[in-house]
Amino acid sequence: MPELPEVETIRRGLLPVMEGAVIARLTLRRAGLRWPFPAAMAETVSGARVLLLRRRAKYILADLDNRHTLLFHMGMSGRILIEGASPDARAHDRAAPTRHDHALFDMHNGARITFNDARRFGMLDLFATGAEAAQPLLAKLGPEPLGNDLNAAALADRFAGRKSPIKTALLDQRIIAGLGNIYVSEALWRAQIHPETPIGALGLAQIETLIRQIRDVLDEAIAAGGSSLRDYRQTDGELGYFQHGFAVYDRAEHPCARPGCAGQIARITQAGRSSYFCPLCQPKG
Repeated sequence: MPELPEVETIRRGLLPVMEGAVIARLTLRRAGLRWPFPAAMAETVSGARVLLLRRRAKYILADLDNRHTLLFHMGMSGRILIEGASPDARAHDRAAPTRHDHALFDMHNGARITFNDARRFGMLDLFATGAEAAQPLLAKLGPEPLGNDLNAAALADRFAGRKSPIKTALLDQRIIAGLGNIYVSEALWRAQIHPETPIGALGLAQIETLIRQIRDVLDEAIAAGGSSLRDYRQTDGELGYFQHGFAVYDRAEHPCARPGCAGQIARITQAGRSSYFCPLCQPKG
């Protein structure tokens, strides 16, 4: 499933053709994806101007000038692709929609934005702008890892006395929004914290280091266009490149990449997910 860097890369790819532009027509080619589309969604979106395109955790939000907000979620295999992004683009020059092209946004500026999802675990939703607290997918999300609301002192207070493993805790979207398995594994390796470390055992300095490493790995992944392991593509169809720089994720039995470390990457299972780490430089306390 695309994580924060992949979703942010998609948002940035959409900005030039979507933010400030009018959605001339939304065509929905089925009744829904993971869940049914809201009633009259196509009619409400068609003709509206996108005032702001933003990201919250792993969701893209488009605030419209008719006081509605459009929500995109990629799910397991969702892609958002842009075609004909030029003022002189012509509709007949576009490729015919494929079987898995489920929503087509034809923009006044000539672009077509296609939501493609082979497995249909993604979703599109529409709700009143400003009503995020009542939107079930957004209501309980924690602070953004790249935002100012995340700080070590607040996280230390939340972790105090708890025994949950740090890897499991960081995947909880109520604690920090947008993190997933890949980037948590990479950040823990950089911070030299074992994934099974109880969160209550982390000191303030360790939490400060961890937050810094989370931000660094996310920034680097965004700069690389995200990670393409299976289905993910950028809006121009290109792959992301950060997977070529993984230090631990999916590298079990490979030598540790930390200079001077003679360890070998190990894999364990936590809460049904694979965790990768180096037993030597991420010792279990």
